[in-house]
Parts: sequence; C-alpha cells; structure tokens
Amino acid sequence: MSGLFLESLATDAVTAVLLVPAAAAALLALLPGYRLPARLNVLASLLTLLAALALLGGERPAPGPYLQVDDLNIVFIVLNCFVGFTTSIFSAGYIGHELETGRLTPTYLRFYHAMFQVMMFGMNLAFVSNNIGLMWVAVELATLSTVLMVGIYRTHEALEAAWKYFILGSVGIALALFGTILVYMAARPVLGEGQDAMVWTVLVSRAAGFDPALLDVAFVFLLLGYGTKVGLAPLHAWLPDAHAEGPTPISAVLSGLLLNVALYAVLRFKILLAASPEAIAPGPLMVTMGLTSLIFAGFMLYRRRDIKRLFAYSSIEHMGIIVFAFGMGGPLANFAGLLHMVMHSLTKSAIFYAVGHVAQVKGTQKIAEIRGLTESHPGLGWGLVIGVAAIAGLPPLGVFMSEFLVVSSTFAREPLLAIPLVAGLLIAFGALTLRIGSLAFGEPSGSRAAVGASPLPMYAHLALVLVAGLYLPPPLVAWFQHVAGLLG
Repeated sequence: MSGLFLESLATDAVTAVLLVPAAAAALLALLPGYRLPARLNVLASLLTLLAALALLGGERPAPGPYLQVDDLNIVFIVLNCFVGFTTSIFSAGYIGHELETGRLTPTYLRFYHAMFQVMMFGMNLAFVSNNIGLMWVAVELATLSTVLMVGIYRTHEALEAAWKYFILGSVGIALALFGTILVYMAARPVLGEGQDAMVWTVLVSRAAGFDPALLDVAFVFLLLGYGTKVGLAPLHAWLPDAHAEGPTPISAVLSGLLLNVALYAVLRFKILLAASPEAIAPGPLMVTMGLTSLIFAGFMLYRRRDIKRLFAYSSIEHMGIIVFAFGMGGPLANFAGLLHMVMHSLTKSAIFYAVGHVAQVKGTQKIAEIRGLTESHPGLGWGLVIGVAAIAGLPPLGVFMSEFLVVSSTFAREPLLAIPLVAGLLIAFGALTLRIGSLAFGEPSGSRAAVGASPLPMYAHLALVLVAGLYLPPPLVAWFQHVAGLLG
C-alpha cells in the first residue's frame, strides 16, 4: 500500500512540474494589473520548485511512452525550477520598474508573465520527455516563448534581435528535427513502425542493432541543431543580441536555463550513440566545438562595449567549457561538466540579476558610462565583483573547482588539448578582470539612486556557489558520480 502511495505521489509531482506552469500561464494571460500577476508568477514558480524537490527526495514513476524521470534529468529539472523561482522574484521588482518608467505597458506585462510560465512549462517538458519527438517540440516551445519575450520592448533593436533569434533558432531546430527523423529511421528496422522507435528508453536499450551510419549522420545534425540553441560558435550569433535587447530576467533565463535545455538534448543523443558500438564517437566533435567556442568567446570579451553583451559572450565561453568536458567523457570529465553546468547557471543568473539592477539605476548598459559601483551602490557593486570573480574561476568559489577538474582530467588524458583549454581560460580571465576593474572601482559615474528591488536572489545564488567551492556534501558527490558514469 505504501509503495502504491509513493508511486502515486511521484506521478503527481511529475504532473505538477508540468501542470502548474501551464495553468499559471493561462491564468496570467487573463489577469490585469501588475502586483497580483507578479505575485502569482512567483507563487507558481515556487510550487513548481516544490514539485521538483519532491521528485528529488521521493520515489520516481516508471518511464512511460511520453514522460520519464531518471538520475540524469532530475539534475536539470531541480536546477531549472530553482533558477526559475529566483528569477521570478528578481523579475517582480525589475518589471515593476519597467512599468513605472513607461518602457512596458500593462498589456505587455500581462503577456510577459504568461510567457514566463509558458517558457518554464516548455523547458520542464523537454527535460521529462521520454519521446525524442516530444522533446523536440518542447525545446521549440521554450525557444519561441523566449523569442517573443526578447522583442517585448518593441524597439527597432529589440525586434531585430528577436527576428535574428527566431531565424537562427529555426535553422537550428530544423537541423535537430532532421537528426531526430534520422534516429527514427535507424531504429525502424529493429523496432518497427510506430511510437517505440521514438521512445528514448526503448531506443537506448536496442541501439546496438541500429544502422551505425544513420546514427552517425543523425548526431552531426543533432549537434549542429541543438548546438545552435546551446550558443556554440559559430552558431552563436543570436545570443548576444537577445541578451542585450531583451528584459534582463530573460537574459538570466537564457544563460542559466535555456542553454542547458539544448545541452540536455545533446547529452541524451550522446548516450544513444555510446550504446551503439559501431557508431562514431561523439567526443571529438563536441571537443572541437567546445574549444572553438571557448577561445572565440574569450577574445570577443575584449571588444564588448555593452555590459549585457559582455556576459552573453561569457555564457558562450562557459558552454564551450561544458561541451568540451562532456566531449572528453569519462567519470572525472563528466563529473566536472555537470558541476560546471550547475555552477555556471547559478553564477551567471546572479550576475544578470546585478546587471539588471545596475542598468536600471544608471539608465544605461554602456560599460564606459558605468563606474565606481562599489562606492555608489555597494550592495550591487560587491555582488557583481563576487559574481565576476566566480565566473572568472577564482578560488574558493565553485566555478574554480569545476574548471580545475576539467583541466586536470584533460592533462591526465590528452595533455596537448590542455594547452588551448588553459589558454582560452586565461584569455577570458584577462578580459573579465579588465572590465570589472572599471565597472566596480574608481570615481562613481551616473545616478546614485537607491535600488528599488531586493538583491536577495543574487546573494542566494552567490552563497550557494561559495559553499559549493568549499564543501560538496558526499550524497551530492555520489549522485553526480553516478550520473557521470551514465554519460560514458
């Protein structure tokens, strides 16, 4: 009886992870005003997080033809719901300021809150999907919702950024669709026509019998397609514009969450190829794209004049590190990749929380017009300093630990690859150090007006990153080691 109860509770938690944001989106699309929708947005995000935590600590439902929860996707689900919740808190104050200044109208605010929950629904659905076709649809839904939010200011620059995001994202998703179809064609002779040839748990258990040539071609298309959404160079062109022109909460979500959704899809298909002994090794392709993104973004950081574009290129850099780590494979590199993904999501979203408040107080995103933040706004300034120190990989913060593990595993297995890896990290470190010096210190410039919103979400993230750099609980380490083993 207790087993049936736990199974029912787990099934209800999966349903809640999807149903709460879907229902909240429908309700928020109808509610006028600002304060009530903003609070409802926070409440819905909190309930979704609680449902995800229930999955983390309890029984998990058995995989079905459409949905599943396993050790891999639960990492992404919990991280997604946590950052979604903290972003909804940050968003409440940020969007309220945009309403007061006239940048957004009440109608657009209603649209914004509804789309925020649609986005959360799409991302959660992508994570729990057991059907590769459904996962593709969910990724596309999450992408389209963020496209609409990027263009919400309706300026020429915002609309141009949204269109660029839509066009390049559509190219990427079309490539991913073609790769998904090729996987189905490879599975059909073994599994027959119908749904079984698209159910991931069935595919991975029978992958050894699939045509390896078709799987090879499929993975190339899937890596290029979903790699566009990850923001890997040279498929990254949409990302800096989307960050710079959209609302800052969406920048936090793009860097902290949406890039992980596409990465998750790539990892699922990497596991599928690893289950086929004659298929191509996906590692070299991922290593190449990861290193290219890291080095390219590192150099581009020196040329940025917009603070949000600066950290957009930092996201490209770090997604390159993560893809490189997963491409290297093996227990240590996969562990480092998982840890770096979590640390990057927490740190980069905290940085964008700070940047959003700074841009509103100073009335600009131009780096040259922002000076002396630690004197004019100590809470924000020092929060940004800590965030940049973390994302640059300084000890004792969590990103240092994950980057150290990536470099160590690379030195142990492929010493020559460690040279461009370390070079890319140092190039990016130099650029970020240069920028934060002018932003945070010196004679203050611009407005000294008080920040209207609470910096609590920013400091909560930074506290977690600091704790992770000093101490990782043994159960968390064991869990990540297990997931690292699944990734091959």
